[in-house]
Amino acid sequence: MANKFHLVSFVLSFFFFFFMIHSSNAAYNVISYGAKPDGKTDATQAFLRVWAAACSSATASTIYVPKGRYLIKAIEFRGPCKSRIRVQIDGTIVAPLDYRALGNSGYWILFIQVNGVSVFGGSLDAKGAGFWACRRAGQNCPVGARSITFNWANNVLISGLTSINSQLTHLVINSCNNVQVRNVRLIAPDLSPNTDGIHVQGSTGVTIIGSTLQTGDDCISIGPGTRNLHISRIKCGPGHGVSIGSLGRQLNEDGVQNITLTDSVFTGSDNGVRIKTWARPSTGFVRNVLFQNIIMRNVENPIIIDQNYCPNNIGCPRQSSGVKISEVTYKNIQGTSATPEGVTFECSPSNPCKGIKLQDIKLTYMNKAATSSCKNIDGTSTGLLIPESCF
Repeated sequence: MANKFHLVSFVLSFFFFFFMIHSSNAAYNVISYGAKPDGKTDATQAFLRVWAAACSSATASTIYVPKGRYLIKAIEFRGPCKSRIRVQIDGTIVAPLDYRALGNSGYWILFIQVNGVSVFGGSLDAKGAGFWACRRAGQNCPVGARSITFNWANNVLISGLTSINSQLTHLVINSCNNVQVRNVRLIAPDLSPNTDGIHVQGSTGVTIIGSTLQTGDDCISIGPGTRNLHISRIKCGPGHGVSIGSLGRQLNEDGVQNITLTDSVFTGSDNGVRIKTWARPSTGFVRNVLFQNIIMRNVENPIIIDQNYCPNNIGCPRQSSGVKISEVTYKNIQGTSATPEGVTFECSPSNPCKGIKLQDIKLTYMNKAATSSCKNIDGTSTGLLIPESCF
């Protein structure tokens, strides 16, 4: 049923975006509004002026960012706007070298309450190295900025964008509906802290296709309230894999359901496909998840459910997660594990995992079968299973 829903949603989205892409007319060039492509002159106000013009246009419009480098400080593109807006970036948008210049808003580039916005091409360079160094040194640092965020946005397309060296997460999709992310490249060093590739939460109908995610944290993290998320043809690693969670930090928390990840490759990541929940009471849940047709190349913890997450062992009074995990399928997952244990299911003693399905798993460690471990789990297994099922 979930797969049928994803197919119908994908087809409808395709036609919507095709119409959106081919119906723009009014054009606004950032240089005409005062931006200089030298990477040194502050272009923040010029970009705000061009946004104001496009947002008030009665007809669909295009904002054009020509080749060159454009220095932008923290900026907010706020809607609602009168018509659809296409942002065509042929240049590179750069943050100030001084990481403190982005302030404490938590954002670098923020789109908020917009509908029918598409972003094509271009590069973002957040110059995050100074911020990472500040964090590593334990200094008094700003909160850090996510490179590009969409809050309360609908019918959004992000295609061909490259983001490098984000201070924190590269791309955030929060409280959105019908978002397509296609062929993006999100790159940060493997030891850069909290530089997740894509974070999705509180959103419905998000599709992520054909993207390369090489980060210092999760390639994709899936937060509370995410529904009908389809991920395919991604390349993940280095990074911490694709994580549902962490969930259950709050007592009253929206659940996660209808998540599909297919036809993807993980290389050298710290985890493969992971579900992670806090070991504390919660009303949250995870259900109807499919991980299928995945290749693991020297991946630590290729398949893992960890319901014992409790950093520094603080705030988990009963050491038992309230998040209910059910109907999770792992199908045709093959490759090599960097750890002896290739499959780990550490489920909650008070809310055991239910309806877990393993089919055609082949994970080896040092040319031998990897091992598996299970706690508090109920499920079924079929087909070739290496390692052997532990439930």
